[in-house]
Amino acid sequence: MNLIDQLGVALGLATLAGVNLYLTVMIAGLAIRYNWIGLSGSYEQLAVLGNPWVIGIAGGLFLIEFFADKIPWLDSAWDAVHTVIRPVGGILLALAALGEMNPAVMTIGALLAGGASLATHGTKAGIRALLNLSPEPVSNSVASVTEDGLVLGGLGLIGLFPTVALVVFFVIAILCAVFAVWLWKKIFRRRKARRERLEAVA
Repeated sequence: MNLIDQLGVALGLATLAGVNLYLTVMIAGLAIRYNWIGLSGSYEQLAVLGNPWVIGIAGGLFLIEFFADKIPWLDSAWDAVHTVIRPVGGILLALAALGEMNPAVMTIGALLAGGASLATHGTKAGIRALLNLSPEPVSNSVASVTEDGLVLGGLGLIGLFPTVALVVFFVIAILCAVFAVWLWKKIFRRRKARRERLEAVA
């Protein structure tokens, strides 16, 4: 595998980790353990994801998230807890995908991976917070299933076309970063307006 492919895998895993870290780890681990994808020498460090314990713990945490993610406000609390966990997980996955490289490349890779994870996490968390301000609880379940589907599709893209994945996930990370900033500004404005209305009534 060439460097471009490695960067595609690294950025892709980091970006998807920001949406659902545990599903990303579990599916990648299963793919490695059951040889759905072959690991070349460049990806030796990713072999740890195929460890039964890693797959089992990721699967258990994904099961908890699967239900927590569909309950209004509990999903936002879960996202708040994972504001650090997902980016850190994304960085570790990216570093494993990059393997042994020049320290400067590894450092840049870690920074970009953390930024990509934080961008997708911020978008996911912002959308959920906005949905929780609406009276329709069904939207949480729809959003959750859609996110899981996007993660599975993204993993498929990484496995089949890592070079394409590099471009796709780079664009997604940039768009999510911009969208997350806009989204959270909107949420804070809406909450401020709501608070002012309550204070006016009181």
